[in-house]
Amino acid sequence: MSRVFGPVRQLGYVVDDVAAAMKHWTEVLGIGPFFYFPKVAALDATYRGEAQPFEIAVALSQSGPMQIELMCQLNDAPSSLLDFKRAHGQGLHHIAYWTDAFDATLAGHEVTQRGAIGSRDNRFAYLATENHAGTVIELSEVSGFKGKLFAHIADVCAKWDGSAPVRSL
Repeated sequence: MSRVFGPVRQLGYVVDDVAAAMKHWTEVLGIGPFFYFPKVAALDATYRGEAQPFEIAVALSQSGPMQIELMCQLNDAPSSLLDFKRAHGQGLHHIAYWTDAFDATLAGHEVTQRGAIGSRDNRFAYLATENHAGTVIELSEVSGFKGKLFAHIADVCAKWDGSAPVRSL
């Protein structure tokens, strides 16, 4: 566990095809169900300090205490996801920490990309990784609706019987 951010709460994967990735995770790995959002547009999105539209298809599931996020960027705007995909292809893009104190937790850290999902109290930030080789670090605000959504997904996944592997809200 990080003394700065707390426990890792999410593994975020860049994939070419969210549907194919969900099929693999549910059928081969037995993890599910996935909650699928075919188009999510971030609010107030910036990349390296410049406003950039950020649109992704995303699916969320849970494996024990760890959330699994599958992401495919839908537009060509510069982003951390496209940087990763060009350098590595598909794979583990980020580990995420969740916080109710976003501004205080983020203070002093260099940000590569940021935005909000759904409403402005559901912010995220990808921290700069130039000073170390490895996976991106995400800080995700969970004090708003997103925290309630994540709790609902964890509850449903804990009781999953293998039926209805892909769901929407």
